[in-house]
Amino acid sequence: MKKLEGRTALVTGASRGIGRAVAERFASEGANIAINYVKNSEAASEVVDIALKFGVEARAYQANIGCENDCAQLALAVIEDFDKIDILLNNAGVGSTAIQRPNIVEATNEQWDRLMSVNFWGPVWLCRNLVPHMRQVPRSDVIMMSTIAVQALSPRFGVYAVSKSALEAMAHTLAREEKCHGMRVNIIAPGLVDTDMGRNVVNATGFGNNIREVDSKSPFGFVCTPEDIAATAVHLCSDDGRYITNQRITVAGD
Repeated sequence: MKKLEGRTALVTGASRGIGRAVAERFASEGANIAINYVKNSEAASEVVDIALKFGVEARAYQANIGCENDCAQLALAVIEDFDKIDILLNNAGVGSTAIQRPNIVEATNEQWDRLMSVNFWGPVWLCRNLVPHMRQVPRSDVIMMSTIAVQALSPRFGVYAVSKSALEAMAHTLAREEKCHGMRVNIIAPGLVDTDMGRNVVNATGFGNNIREVDSKSPFGFVCTPEDIAATAVHLCSDDGRYITNQRITVAGD
């Protein structure tokens, strides 16, 4: 039997990178998939087509996770279409390079708002709309995608780290509040991952002109892949992870 047979997941930011890898891996393990994207409908359709080949239900939903109304409408739509959502993976995010990596005291309100709205408020809004629904099933899972930037607290990554730190605090509290309803809430904190965001970080910080140049400097001789993160997400949401909640899993090779 597949590890997620009969389950239904909403994965935000699922048209590329980590979100796409998670959506495709979840589908391969038997989960029906609601695929959220913000701009690239063609890429989202590709993920839908791949998921359908595994014999599961899959649909794409355009929504800006940094907009409260979009989150509310997204939640309503996926519940109506699938009847049941028992996995919520809050993956959509905006990184420091998207706001030119300002120092804390130089960051504008607009830069703070851009990262906080997607990285923190979006998951809050989705939990507000979906957690009451998810309480109706014997088991549900919420996974928050964070970052090792919360541990590193490196200069010029502060706004990003603060937004993800807030996300983590929310996740730990939610885990305690919803345990009585059979909900597991966990955090995955990747290090550098071979994604668009990861490549932008490499270029912006001067580590190299190509992410492949970082392989030799990385643990085990290679940069983490989106599929590595997806494997961790599957473990947490499967029966293998049924006794795991309120944990922060760092996937950085260290």
